[in-house]
Amino acid sequence: MPTGEQVRRMRQFAGACRFVYNRALAFQKENHAAGQKFVGYVGMAKHLTQWRNSTDTPWLKDGPVHTQQHAPKHLEVAFRNFFEGRASFPQFKRKGAGDSFLFPDKNQISVDAGNGRIKVPKLGWLRYRKSRDVPGEVRSATVSLRAGKWHVSILTKREAGQPVPRGPAIGIDVGVARFATMSDGSFIAPLASFRKHEQRLAKYQRRMARKVRGSSNWKKAKGIQRIHARIANARSDFLHKASTTISKNHAMVAVEDLKISNMSRSAKGTAEAPGRNVRAKSGLNRSILDQGWGEFRRQLEYKTAWRGGFFVAVDPKNTSRTCPCCGHVSKDNRRTQALFACVSCGHQANADHVGALNVLAAGHAAIACGGMARSGHPAKQEPTEGAVEPVGIPVLRARRMSTTTTWPEPPRRKCRR
Repeated sequence: MPTGEQVRRMRQFAGACRFVYNRALAFQKENHAAGQKFVGYVGMAKHLTQWRNSTDTPWLKDGPVHTQQHAPKHLEVAFRNFFEGRASFPQFKRKGAGDSFLFPDKNQISVDAGNGRIKVPKLGWLRYRKSRDVPGEVRSATVSLRAGKWHVSILTKREAGQPVPRGPAIGIDVGVARFATMSDGSFIAPLASFRKHEQRLAKYQRRMARKVRGSSNWKKAKGIQRIHARIANARSDFLHKASTTISKNHAMVAVEDLKISNMSRSAKGTAEAPGRNVRAKSGLNRSILDQGWGEFRRQLEYKTAWRGGFFVAVDPKNTSRTCPCCGHVSKDNRRTQALFACVSCGHQANADHVGALNVLAAGHAAIACGGMARSGHPAKQEPTEGAVEPVGIPVLRARRMSTTTTWPEPPRRKCRR
C-alpha cells in the first residue's frame, strides 16, 4: 500500500532496471555479431558503472545500484537457460510487462510484521497487506508490479527438519470433466477459472478494440489486465491447495507424463490441408489450458520432494485402455468418455479411476526397475500374429542423452515498416 511518491519512485527504479537489462542485451547481440566472446556478469558490471557515470544517463544514479546490478545478472541466467535449451532467446523488455526490481542486501531490509510494513533503501517504510508470516532470516526482497498492484516477495532462510513421508502411494489421472482422479476413488472437481470470466473478458476486449491503442482512454480501459490477474490468482490458489493436500497425505505420487503442448495444438491446418472440427478442438484446447496441468505437476514434484516422498511421471500410453483386473489392452474397453468396460473380463468402472489405477501400477513398475515406465500397465498386451508374448515385467531401458551442447544462433526478426 505505497503512497503516491513511493509509487513514482518504484516505477522509476523498475524503469532503470529495464533500461539496464535492454542495454546489456543489445550489447551482447552487437558483441556476438562482431565475433567476440560472451561477456559475463563481471564484465557487464563494469559497463554498468560506466553507464551510471555517463552524462547521457545521469538519472541511473537516482536508483539503488544493487537493484541495477541484478539486471545483467538476470540476463546472464536467461542466456544460460537459452544455451542449455531450457528457454528461448532473451527478448527486450517493454514497459508495463513484468516491471520488478530486487533488493539483495539483507542489512538494508527491515520487516515489521506486527505492523504490516517493510523498509527498503530509498523508499523508506512501505505498508503492505500480509498474506502470510515471514519465518526465518530475511535475505532479499523483490518488488514487482502486476495488473496495477505492487507486490513484495520476501526471501528468508531457516532450518528445516528432515522430512518424513507419510501416507500411502497414489496414482493421479488428470482430465477436463474431473480435474484430478485419484487411485483411491476420490477426485477433485475442476475450477475452470477462465470459463467463469470468459464473457466478462470478451466484454472488456470489445471495449479495448474500439479505442486507439496507446491513447488515454485506452489506458483507462485496461481492466482486461485485472481480469486476467484474477483468473491467474484463482487458478494458482486452487493448484497450490490441491498439490499441498496431496503431497502432505501421500508418500508416493505417480502422474502421467503428458505432452500438453501437443494435446493443445491447433487443428486449423493450412490452406492446402485445412483441419476438421476446428471449433470443437479450439474449445477443447481452451479447457485443457484452463486446468493448469503442467503447473500442477511442477508443484507436485517439488512439494513431494520437500516432504521426502517419491514422485514419478509415467508414459500415458494405454493408461485409459488397460483393464486393471486382467491387464487386457484394447481401445474397445473405453467406448465412452466416462465408462470403462473390459471386453475380456467384463470389469466396469469409471474411466478416470481406471486410468489412475494404471498410472499407480506403472509408477510402482518404474520405481522397481529404476527407470521411466513406458506403458500404462506391465501386464499383457494384445499379441500380434507370429509374435511371442513377453512374460513378467518388461525391462525398462533408459535413453542415453547426448552431452554435446549446441549454441544456436539468435533469431533474426524482420522489421515492419
